[in-house]
Parts: sequence; C-alpha cells; structure tokens
Amino acid sequence: MTEDPSKIDGDGAATSPAKRQKLARRSDPRRQPPPSKIFASFRTIGLVSPTSVPFTSLPLGKTTFQITTSVGRCLHTYDLRRNLNLVFITRPQTPAIITATVAWKERVLAAWGNGDGGKIGVWVFQRGKQNGQLEIPIGLDESIKELIVFGSWIVGRCSTRIEVWKSATYEHYTTLTPTASHGSSAVSTLSGGICNMPTFLNKILVGKEDGGVDIWNVSTGKLVYTIFSPNLVPGAVTSLQPTPALSLVAVARTDGSITIHDIRTDTAVVELKRRSASTNNITSISFRTDGHGAGEDGQLPGIMATAGPDDGDVTFWDLNNGGRVVGVLHSAHDPPSSTHGGISGGISKIEFLPGQDVIVTSGMDNALKSWIFDANSLSAVPRILHSRSGHGAPVTKLAFMPTSSEDADATGKWILSAGRDQSLWGWSIRKDGQSSELSQGHIRKKAKKLGLLGKNLELDSSISLDDLKAPEITCFACSLNRDGGMGAAPSAGGIWTNVANKKGVMDTSDNGLTGWESIVTGHRGDKYARTWFWGRKRAGRWVFETGDGTEVTSVAVSSCGTFAVVASAGGSISMFNLQSGILRQRFPAPLNPAQAKKLKLQQTSEEPSGDVPRFGPGEGKHRKAVTGLMVDRLNRTVISCGLEGKIKFWDFHTGRLRDEIDWSSTTAITGAQYYRSSALVALSCDDLAIRIIDIETKKLVRELWGCLGQISDFTFSNDGRWIIAASMDSVIRTWDLPTSHLINAFRTESPCTALAFSDTGEYLATAHADSVGINLWNNRTLFTHVPTRMIKEDEIIEATLPTTSGEGGQGLLEAALEEEAEEAMDDDEDLPVQDTPSTIDTVSKDLLSLSLVPKARWQTLLHLQTIKARNKPTEPPKAPEKAPFFLPSLHNPEPLDLLAVNGTSAPNPPVQPNNNNTTNSTLTRISRPSFSSTTRSPFTTLLHTFINSSRPQQQADPAPLLSHLSTLGPAAADTEIRSLANLDEMTAFIKALTARLRQKRDYELVQTWMSVFLKCHGGEIVSGGEVEGKMKLREALLEWREEQGKEEKRLAELVGYCSGVLGWLRSAR
Repeated sequence: MTEDPSKIDGDGAATSPAKRQKLARRSDPRRQPPPSKIFASFRTIGLVSPTSVPFTSLPLGKTTFQITTSVGRCLHTYDLRRNLNLVFITRPQTPAIITATVAWKERVLAAWGNGDGGKIGVWVFQRGKQNGQLEIPIGLDESIKELIVFGSWIVGRCSTRIEVWKSATYEHYTTLTPTASHGSSAVSTLSGGICNMPTFLNKILVGKEDGGVDIWNVSTGKLVYTIFSPNLVPGAVTSLQPTPALSLVAVARTDGSITIHDIRTDTAVVELKRRSASTNNITSISFRTDGHGAGEDGQLPGIMATAGPDDGDVTFWDLNNGGRVVGVLHSAHDPPSSTHGGISGGISKIEFLPGQDVIVTSGMDNALKSWIFDANSLSAVPRILHSRSGHGAPVTKLAFMPTSSEDADATGKWILSAGRDQSLWGWSIRKDGQSSELSQGHIRKKAKKLGLLGKNLELDSSISLDDLKAPEITCFACSLNRDGGMGAAPSAGGIWTNVANKKGVMDTSDNGLTGWESIVTGHRGDKYARTWFWGRKRAGRWVFETGDGTEVTSVAVSSCGTFAVVASAGGSISMFNLQSGILRQRFPAPLNPAQAKKLKLQQTSEEPSGDVPRFGPGEGKHRKAVTGLMVDRLNRTVISCGLEGKIKFWDFHTGRLRDEIDWSSTTAITGAQYYRSSALVALSCDDLAIRIIDIETKKLVRELWGCLGQISDFTFSNDGRWIIAASMDSVIRTWDLPTSHLINAFRTESPCTALAFSDTGEYLATAHADSVGINLWNNRTLFTHVPTRMIKEDEIIEATLPTTSGEGGQGLLEAALEEEAEEAMDDDEDLPVQDTPSTIDTVSKDLLSLSLVPKARWQTLLHLQTIKARNKPTEPPKAPEKAPFFLPSLHNPEPLDLLAVNGTSAPNPPVQPNNNNTTNSTLTRISRPSFSSTTRSPFTTLLHTFINSSRPQQQADPAPLLSHLSTLGPAAADTEIRSLANLDEMTAFIKALTARLRQKRDYELVQTWMSVFLKCHGGEIVSGGEVEGKMKLREALLEWREEQGKEEKRLAELVGYCSGVLGWLRSAR
C-alpha cells in the first residue's frame, strides 16, 4: 500500500504512525532534514533582559504594572506585584531579532528585522499571543529602532526616516524624511530619541545627529520647527523625554550635557552636566511624578534620573534652583568590562512608575530590577525592591544537582551553573521563579565599608562592585547528602574563612545536627577553593588553600558529602573536612621524620628486605596541573589525572600512591568525568580522543574518536551507556559505550562550552559561547528505541537551538512519540524505496525478531476477557426515582413502528430457528452478516487477498495482513479474530501465522494471536465431523505446531548457550 499524499502535513510528517509509510517518502526533494535521533530541542532558561532593547511598562488598573522585556525573538512579561514573576512569553517568535517595543492598551508592539536586506515588520501581541501586525510600506529597508504610541498614531523611528501608522486599523499612513538642520537637502541621520509632548496634538519630537530636534506634525506630514543645540560643538541627541511640566522637554547629547528646553519659547531653562573625568552617554531619562524626593526635606517635586550604557550607575538630579546631583546609585547594573572576556553591561533604560516612588531599571547584564525610595529616609538613593536576573556573561560550567538522601523528588530538576560574570546560579526547571543566584554576602554593604560608594570616589571609573566578588569559577563539585537545606546552621564567623589562620579550636557541633556546605568551587587565578550552602543559597564558611599556593584547577566532593578534595596547577592534592574546615590529608602524604629516615635507609641499602612496594611514601606527586579529580563511592580511592598524561590512584586514608597509568609519551589529559555506578572514568585528551578506563582493573576499555576540535566538555549519560561530548567545531557527539559507535551528532550555531545530563535521563543541558542562557534538550530515547548504528561524518545534521518560548521545540512525550518510521529510515540508508508494506530485514536470518508493538497492547489482547469481566458493572443502572413530568416512563420500551404510525402495519420479521448443534455461543464467536465485498473490513479484504494469492500459501507473504492486524487496538483485534466466518478463513489465518513464524518475525504477536484464536474457535476445531474444511484446518494446525516446535527448540538452545557464556564470564576464575 502506498502512502496517501493527502495524509502528509506541511512539514512532511505523516499523520499515521505506521513504520512502512516513510519508506516511499525518501525521494521527496522537499523533505526537511531529519532532527537528531536522540535529542529534541525543548526550551531555553536563564534569559531576562540580555539585549539592548529597552523594556516597556504598562499599568494594570491601580494595583500593578506589567514590565515587558526583549530576549531576542520573543518577549517576556513580568508582573511587578508578583515579585516580577514571569506571566507571559510571546508566541510565535518573530522572524528576526526584535529591535524596539512599546506597550499600549494591554497590547505590546514589537518591531523586528535588522534591515540588512531581510524582512522588517511590526507585530502586535496581547497576553502573549499575536493578534495583528502593522502594514509595512514598500521600500522600507531600515530597522525600526524606537516605537511610540499616542492618540490615534503609531510612530516608528528608523535611522533616516520616520514611519507613521494609524493605531485603529494598523494601516500605514505616511513616511517622514528629516533633512539636515543647516539648510542642506541631505537626509539627516536620526541619532536617537523620539517622543510626543502632552497637550501638543499630533506633534512628535525627533533627535538628530547634528544636535538638533525636529518637531513634526504627523497628521499633515510637515516639519513644524527645528530646535538647534545651544552648544558651539553640538553632540548628537541620544535621548528625549518630556517633563511633568508642560512644554518642557529634557534633551541629552553625546557630550554628556542635559538641557531642559522650553519648546514654546525655544529657550534652555536648565543646563546640566555631570562633573566626571570621563563623559558617559545618557540614553535614558525619567522623571519622578509622585511629588516627592527633591528639596532639603525631600518633600518637593523635581527629581530626574539619568543613565546610560557606558556604566551601571543611575544619577539622580534635583532640578530646583538650577539643578544638582543629589545621589548616585552605583552599580545598579554591571558595567561593561573587557577584563573578563568582554562582558556586556550598562543600563538600557530607567523609568519611574507613574505616581509611584519606584524606579525600574534594566541592563544589558541580563537583569531587571525595581528600586524603592523609603518615605522616612533622607537618602536620595533608593534600595532594591525586586530583582529578576540571570548570567550576565556566557556560561562556562554546568551540572545537574545530584540526588540527595532526603529530597529524591527534586532529582534532575535543578541545574547549577557558573559563568564568566563571577556568579554561581541554581536554576529550577519546574518553576522559573525559584531560580536564584547563590549569594556571596552583602556586596554593597562591604563596598560601603571600603568607601567604594562614597561621593569622593565618583571620579574613579575603574571601581566596580564585581571586584568584591569571588573570581570566575572554573570548576565545581557537589554532594547533597550532608546538605542542611534551609535549616543549616548559619555561620557565626562570616563567610569564607581560612581555618589555618584561626587560633584555637572552632566549635562546629551544631553543624553535625543541621548539615553543612555541599558545594566546593575553584576560581580562576585564585589559590583558594570556596564552599557554598545549597539549601540556603549562600556562600559557606570555609576557604581551602592549595598545598603549594598555586591556582585551584580541580575539586571533588566525596559521595558521603563530608570531604572535599582540592588540586592545584602545581600538582598538589589536599583533602579537607567540610564540617570543620580542617585539613585531613595530602596526596602524597608528607613524611614524618621517622618515615623519612626509614626511606633514606631503604634507598642506601643494597639488599632490600621483603617485598618493596612500587611507590614509596611521599612519592608520586603530579609534576603539572591536575585536570581531573574523583573519589570512589566507598571512600577508598582518590583518582587524579594531569597534564603530564598520568592517571594516579591514591589510598583515601593513608594518602599513599597505589597505582598509576602512564600515557605521558602519547598524550596529555585535559579533563575527567567519573561514573560511580560502573566505576568507569572518562578522560579527554589533547589528541582529541576520549578514553575510558576501568578503575577496578586499571585498564583502558574504550577509545572514542571523532572530535575535530578541542573538547570543551563531556559527560556520561544517566545510565552510563553514552558519552556526550562537545567540541570547538560546534558539534555535540554521542557515543555508545558498549559498541564504541558514534550514534548521534548534531551541529549548533555556536560552539558549546558546557553540557550536563540529568540523573533522571530526561534532559541534556548545554551552554554556548554567544549566549547567556541555558538550552534544554529532551531525551527521546525514554520512550522510543534508538539504534546503535555508527554514523559517518557526512551524517552530522544542523540543529536549531531551543528558544525561550519553546516554539519549534518538542516536549518530552512529543519528541518520543514521533513516527517510528523516521528511525527505521535512519537505521539503514541503503533500503530500497518500496510502495508495498515492508519492514526492515533482520541482521541475520538466524536471529529472532520481536515487533515494535508496545508490550501493553498485546498483553491486553491476551487478557481482554478478564479485563472486561473485571470492569463489568455489578448491577444494572437504576432508573431515576422521579422523572420530569414531560418525559414518559419507559420501563419496558418497545421499538417504534413507523409504519403503524402512518396507519399501516409492518410485516413481521422471519423468526430464525435456534440451532442447538452450534458449539460456540455468541460469547466466543461473532457471526458476520453476508455483506458484499465492497463493505468488507480491511482485515477481511487482506485475508481474502492472502487466500486468493496466485502463489502457494506456504510461500505467500503474510506481511500486509499481519501488519494491519498489529496496528489495531486490543478490542478491534479481538473482534476481527472472533469474526472469522468460515473454515477457509480460519485455515488461511493459521497459515499466515505459520508463514510469519518461518520468517522469524513478530514472535510475541504470533503467540498472542494464536492464543486468542484457540480460545475463540477451539470448540469448533475439536468438534466431530470429517468435513473437508475441518480436515484442512487440522492440517494447518499440525503444520503450525511442527513449526512452533522447531522454533521453540532453536530458541531454547540459543538462550541456553547465552546463559552459559554469561555464567562463565561472571564466574570467579
């Protein structure tokens, strides 16, 4: 049967799940490239405000405000009253990056497109869904950088033109083209700033690059007036904002000046300029409208706030008496930095909420914050009210939180991440609002003590609160078995204390009852490893210093959660107690005087006494940086590896080197991952290979090749069967460990810098070089089979990264329940295109193949009568006690005689005689009425096709008949088997099962169908009579029994052989 093209949707996906339907579609040139067989994109987390597009706000009544930010190609809407909880994510995604937004009447307008020859548009969203779009004029090839809505107009500012739409119909109205201010006919560049003035009908103000401000009438499309810059060397206009006072507008320019201008009289009312060593651009201005904040007592109106992208500070001005700076909110957002790999920062927009003492700020550090002014405080600087943020720089390390001994339900639901922005985050996959950054202490309070927030340091632009944070995290390890959760005892002596510098004995008895730190981190260029409380989401009590004072390169935590092991760039390894912070062991352990004397005697002695161990006390220290560190699950062995190419096995208790694997002549080891359940260690090497060793036998068991770039990160799957690795060639590869086959590979848009696999096997998390978000991929193999056929380099597919809205991605069940035919087609690319039902051949004819029908389906068919009997109601339904008066009572309903109603009588139907010789009752057989062949069921049609085959029935192909039967549900399959009408159909059905048994396919289905057939028709088979039809039926049954006996014997021999081999392999020898 060929596939009906009408059943294929627009994406080329067939609606029927039958495997055979995809075989004829391979030659379709319009077919989209197949997705990854194992991983399906799900969604992206961790994005709040990562772009320079300013946020937009919308008041909802008198109770709350909704803040909308851009995260690339979709919008996030947060509710201020709900602590900035995420309420809407817009769908669908815009075709290109969003360049401007504005909120208006419960709607949000988003302009998209960069103007580089691509499409440009403006979409209208309401409650996260698109409900309209603006008409785009022909010839618009510039991106829309700003949008405003006022009256009946929607206005968009481009680089050299202004577009005007009608807000009622979204129709394009006109295009305005400003010219240069000094009488030139050249087109002027619009540098920034567009606004409308209250009470000025149909008027807009537009800032230009030459420092002038044009006033346009959008209704008539005419230039009304031009305001020139008062400066001799004017700077480009960067921001325009109307003041609460009528006819006054604030104009900011690139020279750092701010002018309050009266547009009625064309005069400058106030001219302001901040006294600073370096001039920073001001791109956002806002005015406080609650009537407070200015004056000596803070009870006068006139507060203005300014900010820009060059730093993270917000400056507050008192405009009374000529204007002055009354306060600076330092480091409201992270400033741009080039010292940590080019971290973006600065402020994109600030806005006082109308009539409120609250200001909202957003920055390019991926943060959205609200600040409040205390009513009884004399400070002109607000305090933080709400904060919603994420990583401000690309993520460098990822890990799913391990299973804890108490909260097993949270397994695989939390992600720990570290980035170049010197932060450590915990992300919840279940609820986005639970995600939070692990606190490093009160940074602002610490800055005040050091004088970093005083006015006397305003001139020093190099000061940043990031300098008070711990350095960038390069490695971390975690174990939650001793984590105290929220009830862990707080530190009485501050955070990150070095026990070695403390005098006296510290009392840590309280921590034995409540738990202690569970995370240990190593930092770039720092000789200290730091501890963290996971439950309390804050910094811990201890810092652990490396033994040789060099940088920490690797850390590990024992599975019990009591010990932390720290390794350094100089090769030292030290073990500390997490409860007390005390050093417990070094690897190798230092020699005491007696051991040193004994070792010296052994070295000078010519005849050693007894068995001399391979490694003596104090020997075996790494000569180069330690790149991997692990502790086995029983706390007996510490495994380390380093750049010198050696893997060392240390005694956990004595610190003595037990064994060593030396690859120093061939490669250097750059990273390691440990899978505790199978005692396997995976090592990434500088020759682009991943090698697997067994720590029990100390032998190399696998070598995985295929990476074409430096391996950035790799991990085991949750069951230890796969190795997933990311390399700098932007490809994420998956190897199957039992076969060493590369079974999956897909290329992403940018290199993957970190990845992690959840303990539940549900998700793969990846981080990429050009994004601050964390991408989640579903594991499709939880519900579908994935073959382990080795793929080639030219089979690597291009994958699209997940999106924050989840659009274009797949949920876990959606990804798993895709058509099985896609997988069958990928298993063997050499299969010929067939138009008839077919299945993929087995690897060998000596093997026995099972079907891909779910186990629950054929088991339900086998016990269908038992299930029906169990589900049968215990008593018939009762009639209602009192029916409505307008309904007749029908206790003994009789069929309505329509002919009798018309005055005639219907003829009595003929009475069928009761045949007592029938052996099967209606409970086991369903008699089929004599319909014509055009009304036969598909099963009956295929059965008669099998009967009328020109070939002998022993050689006829039963695939069409049995493939159709396998697609039926349990109840439908039971009905078809029971409705076999005559002996010829029964004989043909048995012969079809026998032929399938000879093909060694669908073994469990054949057994199930035969069992149901014998239950339904066994009585008729054993009944007396030597009718020719019954003789053929019995011969077919004998033939099936003979074939079944052969197959059963062969299967028993295979199982016995395999059991013997496995028993021999498992036996001690």
